[in-house]
Parts: sequence; structure tokens; C-alpha cells
Amino acid sequence: MTVKAVLFDLDGTLLDTAPDLASAANAMLAELGRPGHSLVTIRDFIGKGIPNLVGRCLGYPGESAAPDARAALAVFKRHYAAVNGRHTRIYPGVREGVEAMRRAGLKLACVTNKAAAFTEPLLEIMGLARYLDMIVSGDTLSQKKPHPLPFLHICANFGIEPGEALVIGDSRNDVAGARAAGCPVFCVPYGYSEGEDVRDLGCDAIVASLEEAARRLVPV
Repeated sequence: MTVKAVLFDLDGTLLDTAPDLASAANAMLAELGRPGHSLVTIRDFIGKGIPNLVGRCLGYPGESAAPDARAALAVFKRHYAAVNGRHTRIYPGVREGVEAMRRAGLKLACVTNKAAAFTEPLLEIMGLARYLDMIVSGDTLSQKKPHPLPFLHICANFGIEPGEALVIGDSRNDVAGARAAGCPVFCVPYGYSEGEDVRDLGCDAIVASLEEAARRLVPV
């Protein structure tokens, strides 16, 4: 591979956001008079954006246009805005990996289905925004992952071919979007894969950390 840019997923790849998402989800459910869910259960709801997470917390198979789901989404957003970044942690090897990639002259971007109102403050709070040349959130464009548009949009802005942009993610959403765009894709095994084994996702490689990914890309 000739890689000129690396496109990172956010939740489950750069940051462990599940504790904050679970806190907001259970606060939402409590306000609505519904039973809460465990952190383990909510982890498996993460990956396709907040509307999907809210729908699944309510018992829908995913994002729903039902009136109760729309009302619950507004409640969730209020609670999540209050806790966003409070208990989130950077995964081991992330800072070391992105620093090595920056030193090597690679362009870096974040591609997430999380809304920009939560994505951008979170990346600032966690000290990662300064490493990124571009951020594409779930509401930046007309389509989000697994549609290829977010990846193609970044490649066009960077002036590179999709085959020169390595996607690093943790779920089928990332792999499907990368494949549709024509990008190579690595997966990390520690994230939120909606209960799937990361080995079954069909990525080009599984890397234990972003630091390992950097070693593969940057000659020592």
C-alpha cells in the first residue's frame, strides 16, 4: 500500500466513549420511566450514530421515526451534552500512533457517525483535534457510514485517490464504507463491533493499537 492519509473512526477506535453514552442513555430511560441497560448492552448499540443507539435502547431494531423515539432522542441529546467527555478515555497507543503518523507527513482525518455538536467538542476535550486535518461527522454530509461519501469527500479534499487513504475502524460499518469507497481498511479488536467478532469483518488487517498501525505504515 502507498498510504498518504489515515481516516479514523471515533467511538471504539480513538476513544472509549461507552461510559458517557451509557450514562446519557440510562438518564434518558430513567426520565422516560423505562428500565436502564448495562454498559455491556449499550456498548453493542454503538456504531451507527446516536439515533440508532436511542432506538435500540427503546427496543427498536435501530433508528426509528416513531414519536416516542423522536422525543427520546431530544432527551438523550440533553443528557449527553452534559456528560460528553466526562468519563471518556483515549485508548492505549492512540496518541503515540497519531503522533508517529503526523511526523511521517500523513494527512489525518476522523470519520464518525456522531453529530458534529458532540464530535468536535469531544476531540478538543481529549486533546486529539490538533492532530487532525479534517473531521467528518454524521451530519456533515448528506450520507454517513457505511455510505462511501464521507471517505470520498475526505479523499477529494486531500487530493488523493481512495486507495491511498487507509481507514482504521472497529466495526462492519467502517469496513463496508471503506470497501465501497475503494479504501484499504484496518480494524482494532478492542472497540464496538455490535457484538460481531472483528475477525469476521473482512478487513485487510487487525492491529492491536494505532501505535501498531503506525509501525506498519512508517518505516523505523
